[in-house]
Amino acid sequence: MAKPQTKPAGNKPAHEVRLGNIRATIWLNDTPQGARYNTTFERSYRDGEEWKSSDAFGRDDLLTVGFVAAEALRWIMEQKQSSAPAVS
Repeated sequence: MAKPQTKPAGNKPAHEVRLGNIRATIWLNDTPQGARYNTTFERSYRDGEEWKSSDAFGRDDLLTVGFVAAEALRWIMEQKQSSAPAVS
């Protein structure tokens, strides 16, 4: 059984990408070397009347995970480009 995912206390996501029941949450970490991004993935599901999440993915989830990961990477790269100094 997959353990429940925890989010850093007091830290809001920089961005989320969601497709169906798969979500990528992108976290911004400011470091002395500049902004760094980490991404967590989760799958939402219903257990009776309660919504839960898991970091385990079945075969039928993997294509969606790949698409969500690609979109997360695209967003991170856009952030990196918009914060890069202009080249003359």
